[in-house]
Amino acid sequence: MPEKELLNDRYRIEEQLGKGGMAVVYRARDLMLERDVSIKILREDYSSDPAFRERFRQEAKAAANLSHSNIVTIHDFGLDENRLFIVMEYVPGKDLNTIIKERSRFKIEEGISLAVQACAGIGYAHRAGLVHCDVKPHNFLITPDNRLKVTDFGIARALASINPDEEADIVWGSPQYFSPEQAAGSAPSPSSDVYSLGIVMYQMFTGQLPFFAKTTKEFSRQHRSAKPIPPRELNPFISQELEEIILKVLSKEPSARYRTADQLGRVLMTFSIQSDDILAETPSGSEAETPSKPIRSTRRSQVTATGELSPTQDTLEPNERSNIDWLAVGLAIIAMITSGGLIPYWIWVYFSTNQPIR
Repeated sequence: MPEKELLNDRYRIEEQLGKGGMAVVYRARDLMLERDVSIKILREDYSSDPAFRERFRQEAKAAANLSHSNIVTIHDFGLDENRLFIVMEYVPGKDLNTIIKERSRFKIEEGISLAVQACAGIGYAHRAGLVHCDVKPHNFLITPDNRLKVTDFGIARALASINPDEEADIVWGSPQYFSPEQAAGSAPSPSSDVYSLGIVMYQMFTGQLPFFAKTTKEFSRQHRSAKPIPPRELNPFISQELEEIILKVLSKEPSARYRTADQLGRVLMTFSIQSDDILAETPSGSEAETPSKPIRSTRRSQVTATGELSPTQDTLEPNERSNIDWLAVGLAIIAMITSGGLIPYWIWVYFSTNQPIR
């Protein structure tokens, strides 16, 4: 599509931002509201399918009702010269997939911050009754100030109405990231999005995907039956606690994972708080030299399978038991001695004032 072309007599195309198998994304200028927007224009063979157009309209309408700081806002939807398009908030920056390629893997605290933001956006959609169906780094946009925004809600579901011969490849998400139940052809659920988030986290912290294959069929088999390499074997800076979270999220059975992105987000926030406590007590520079260690905290709490925090009895570490405030003890002893010394004086006063009258 030529630059400067006017779409729907309102949107002036400025530049191409990206291109995929089903659409091209442009930065455009909304001449009516005088603002920059992103426009995704779908392939003409999709746009000419009436069933797909109607399904896409329904999904775009549902996604447009999502209003969250970690979700790309949808402004408009339409058809122009047999080209189906969707107008979205323009987000400056790069997608997470590009950043992963540039950096290989993330520092733990930075990756957790992005994962928590992704959980916040996707979890909000889950509460609204929407499943993303195609969670992957390509659909996470990162702004220069490290704000994450999730995009492309509903597009994968809309693709369910296209030619059945293409369903195995694109209907239920991308083969590298879809869940075992999506691989088996079942409809995705919120826990399917959670599994895909686990794949993204694995990739962010290890620099590679948990499964490698040349075909969708082989990816499908691995998601359903193969076990990933434990993340700590690929990155020793991953703590045992974080590894347990990632492997739980990558469970083959949906019931063994966190049920929604909100629950995963709460678990990651708890982990992040505990990690910050440990780092605050660690000498500067030691994190870069020493792999992550198991986290211990004075006030213990465990995260249940539902993602809720379950407080347990406070426990003191051995070195904390010996940390006695000797100043307070000394002052208490002095007070006792002082009080004890006044006892003879008060006995003398008593007998002096209570002598019998003669």
